[in-house]
Amino acid sequence: MAAFGHTFPFYTGLKPIFPMDTTLAVIIAIFLTALVTFIIILPGIRGKMRVFWLLRVVTSLFIGAVILAVNFSSEWFVGQVSTNTSYKAFSSKWISADVGLQVGLGGVNITLTGIPVQQLNETINYNEEFTWRLGENYAEEYAKALEKGLPDPVLYLAEKFTPNSPCGLHGQYRLAGHYTSATLWVAFLCWLLANVMLSMPVLVYGGHMLLATGIFQLLGLLFFSTATSLTPPCPLRLGTATLHTHHGPAFWITLTTGLLCVLLGLAMAVAHRMHPQRLKAFFTQSSGEDPALERNPEEGGLLSPRYRSTAESPKPQDIPLSEASSEACCKKEHPREPDCTL
Repeated sequence: MAAFGHTFPFYTGLKPIFPMDTTLAVIIAIFLTALVTFIIILPGIRGKMRVFWLLRVVTSLFIGAVILAVNFSSEWFVGQVSTNTSYKAFSSKWISADVGLQVGLGGVNITLTGIPVQQLNETINYNEEFTWRLGENYAEEYAKALEKGLPDPVLYLAEKFTPNSPCGLHGQYRLAGHYTSATLWVAFLCWLLANVMLSMPVLVYGGHMLLATGIFQLLGLLFFSTATSLTPPCPLRLGTATLHTHHGPAFWITLTTGLLCVLLGLAMAVAHRMHPQRLKAFFTQSSGEDPALERNPEEGGLLSPRYRSTAESPKPQDIPLSEASSEACCKKEHPREPDCTL
C-alpha cells in the first residue's frame, strides 16, 4: 500500500449503488405488471361491477406486495445522523458526513455520504450490507470489510452487530428477523388462499383467511418488537454526535396492512351474517339469483346441498287414469268387493 502513496488502508473501489434494493424492485415490478394487465382488461367488465373489481384487485395486490416487500426490506429499524468523524484508520483527517443505519430482517445496511461528497480527494459515498440470513456468516462479512479497509464509521456500526460485540445486537436482531420473516411467509400463504377462496363460492372462508393474513402480520410485529426490546439500547457514538434508531417505514406499513386485513376479514364475517346476498353480489356470485330465496348457511353450492323452497316445489297434478287401469287398481286394493269399477 505504501507503494501507492497511501498512509491509510487502501479501499479498492466503491460498489455501484442502485437507488433501491434489486429484490424490492423485482417485487414491485411484478405486482405493477399484474395491475397494469388488469387495468387493460378492465373495460371489458360491465356496469358498476367495474368499480367493485377495481377495488378488489387493487386492495389484494397491495396487500400481497407489502407482505413480500417488507420481508426483504432493510428499513425495520432505521437511524441517521450528520456528524464530524474520523474517516479511516491510521489517519487524523476528519470528514463531515451523513451516516445512516438500516436494520432489516436479514441484516444491516450502512450508508456514509460526505457533505460535500468530494472530500480528501475522494468520493465519499458508501452503501454496505452485512447479512445474517440462513446460510450467511456475519462475522466473515465483517472480516472481509476489515480487509478492504472500509471507512471508520461503517466499520464501527458493523462491529456493533457482530456476534462477539458486548452490545448483544446480533443475537437480538437475528432472532427477531428469523421469527418475523417466518410469520410473514405464513401470512403470504394465507393471502394466496384468501384469493383462491374469494374466487369460489366459499366467501366466508375467504374472509377467514384474510383475517388470518392480518393476524399473522401483527404476530410478526409482536415478535420483532419483543425480541428487539430484550436488552437496553446500545449507544452508537459517531464523532461528535450520537446515532438514535427508531422503527422504520417497513414496520409501520406492515402494521397498517395487518390492521386493514383484520378489518376486511371482520367486515366480511359480519356481512355474511347480516347481508349475505349483498356480499355475494359484491363478488359477482349471485347476479342471476332471486334475492327472495333462502340463503345457504355455508355459502357453498359446492360444499353443501341446496334445498328447494316451498315456492319452488312443484304442485301436485291430477293424472287421469283409463277405465281399465282404474279397475285393476281397485281390485288390488279391495280384492273382496264384487264390483270395483269407478
